[in-house]
Amino acid sequence: MNLLLQFEAFIRQTRMFEKSDHLLLAVSGGVDSSVLCELCSKSGYEHTIAHCNFQLRGKESERDEEFVRSMGKKYSVEVLVKKFDTEKYATEQKVSIQVAARELRYAWFHEILDSKKLKCIVTAHHLDDNIETLLMNFFKGTGISGMRGMLPKAGKLVRPLLFARKEELLQFAKENQLDWVEDSSNQSDKYSRNYLRHQLIPVIEKLYPSVIENLGNNIERFRELEKFHNEAVQLQLKKLVEVKGEEVQIPILKLKKMASVKTIIYELISIYGFGPAAVEEVVHLLESETGKYVLSSSHRILKNRNWLIISPRNPEKQEQVVVEKGEGSIRFQNGELVLKKKAASNTELVANNGKALIDEEKINFPLLLRKWRPGDYFYPLGMTKKKKLARFFIDQKLSLAQKEKTWVIEMNKKIVWIVGLRIDDRFKVTNQTKKVLEITFDQNVLI
Repeated sequence: MNLLLQFEAFIRQTRMFEKSDHLLLAVSGGVDSSVLCELCSKSGYEHTIAHCNFQLRGKESERDEEFVRSMGKKYSVEVLVKKFDTEKYATEQKVSIQVAARELRYAWFHEILDSKKLKCIVTAHHLDDNIETLLMNFFKGTGISGMRGMLPKAGKLVRPLLFARKEELLQFAKENQLDWVEDSSNQSDKYSRNYLRHQLIPVIEKLYPSVIENLGNNIERFRELEKFHNEAVQLQLKKLVEVKGEEVQIPILKLKKMASVKTIIYELISIYGFGPAAVEEVVHLLESETGKYVLSSSHRILKNRNWLIISPRNPEKQEQVVVEKGEGSIRFQNGELVLKKKAASNTELVANNGKALIDEEKINFPLLLRKWRPGDYFYPLGMTKKKKLARFFIDQKLSLAQKEKTWVIEMNKKIVWIVGLRIDDRFKVTNQTKKVLEITFDQNVLI
């Protein structure tokens, strides 16, 4: 079967898109994307070309842009081009050039899809690319998802050439007298993918001549295996995980009884930016003392008594808010406070941690809403002796993440309310109270 027939069959088999769909083709100008354009044209797919000029190779980058523009004229399709200051972005975001280029191009591609209402992003990744991806994932450490390589269809991103070898694309290009440009950076072995392509895979092929075909078949098997694996993992996580607001809580004793503890841990923590190496750290965390934790760039896994708690590492926002008056609402990092003045006769005293009832005559504005600090103390409601907040938190069995989110309302250096937890006895409503300041805390309203 020739490449065109295989291309059309692969699209039907994977249900990537329909004949009536308008496609966005990611085109670099290399042989792979040139073949992709030709196949889409011969198959009658309406498409727009998108080209990224990352401005990393001087005149060569400008040459590639001009070549892709000429492809638009050849196929009578629209060509969209965007220049990126890739090096600046990489420096600002503290990522590699390769990561910067990937983030920039896919962000732009999705912008185009939304603005022009196109069906999907089509790339020219082929089987050799996928084998390289599989090997890179394997050497770096991965779960099953890494072993199945790139998917033919992932959301709005499709790869209709994943079935084809690089040599097949080259042969098709020559037979159809296609032009293309060569990216000189593809010859440099300083990039991991190029080193695999030029150095490692040729050596392996000498030992195992059918290695590419065999690994391609393995990818197919791992795709099927991943489906079964994910179903089993989700079933276990459903029994294990408790979600409370932004926190994910896992009972340690129950986790330890799981048949495949490390697999469950990996599949759970990988969602939150943790790599394979963090699995062993989390395993050690199970036996460590309370307060120990493991960090990713975005989340923290904390050991708190018999629980593992996964919570976001939110950047700090405002540390304090001045409350000028006794009525209205105040939004802050943890949610919203609503202040109301009421007659004591219209106030029902009920136990509710989300609501503070304060004797208004004991309050002088402004108040200060702030994060609690080490050394803070108050007189817990119903007690005549003061207690440090740190001790109170221990008594309340608060996790480290919960403690870090705790704010207080203060008046003249005296704590009026530990928000959402307990008021100070000195400000409580009594039989002599005439007016009540009611403060309601809604943690579901965020800034």
